[in-house]
Amino acid sequence: MTAMCDVAFLLLSFFILTTKFKPAEAISVTTPNSVSSKVAPEKDVTLVTITKDGKVFISLDNESVKEELANQLNASKGAGLSPADIKAFRKASFYGSPVSQLKSFLAIPSDQLKGDALPGIPARDTTNNEVIDWMRSIVTAHANLNEKMNLIVKGDNLAKYPQFKNVITAFKKADQFKFQMITNPEGIPSGTDLWRKFMKGEKIEQ
Repeated sequence: MTAMCDVAFLLLSFFILTTKFKPAEAISVTTPNSVSSKVAPEKDVTLVTITKDGKVFISLDNESVKEELANQLNASKGAGLSPADIKAFRKASFYGSPVSQLKSFLAIPSDQLKGDALPGIPARDTTNNEVIDWMRSIVTAHANLNEKMNLIVKGDNLAKYPQFKNVITAFKKADQFKFQMITNPEGIPSGTDLWRKFMKGEKIEQ
């Protein structure tokens, strides 16, 4: 028993010392609940995040598309990104600033990129909605490289409707009418029509 306790203590110490805790998310979002079981794609993703404060952030997982996007922003919006800036743009995990402040955004160290301290991409109203420019450039970048795009929205449960509406408007302006939303899955409430369909084994539309 003494030997077993020693081994157990050594194993416990090993796991405590070698465990890597999940780092805090740069953009904190609490997604709404839903009963959908459809899994979001993990590749070729263009993710638009809306925080509870209405700030909008965009992230992509394809570095080639990121580089082409930087070139598109240079050409269409005069972003003024240098080769060094484009390299940083390619490595960035997300984008959250007006195009006019993009060079300053890219100069921020990655460990200081926190959603609360960033302005986000403007999407206040129809006259100040830079998400439209970003989406058009993103679509063009994918088309130029013949790459597939999976458009996903991740919105905070406390975000106001006008912010969602402005993002959806940007999608429409870029001819993007199909997207998925990230939600927090939950069980189907018993006694509901959806629950009765599930119990009967009927197909549930997502």
